Amino acid sequence: MSGVRFIVSGKVQGVFFRASTRNEAMRLGLHGHARNLSDGGVEVVASGSTEALRELEQWLWEGPPAAKVAEVTRSDYAGEVRAGFLVF
Repeated sequence: MSGVRFIVSGKVQGVFFRASTRNEAMRLGLHGHARNLSDGGVEVVASGSTEALRELEQWLWEGPPAAKVAEVTRSDYAGEVRAGFLVF
């Protein structure tokens, strides 16, 4: 299991991005969280199989229908990841 931190920018707040991310992550069997950032972006931390993380990253580039994703950055995440998938 590896941990990854994604920062998603664009029109990603107020469009059900975090809730939709939670649904996608749970479908993929991932653990972690999604939270809004003060700069208008969304942070997604996820842990799971390499393939599931790859699928989540591809999904993040699209997001829910009302989102307009401008950029997704990915970095390793060494912190603790709680079981389940939380939205803050």
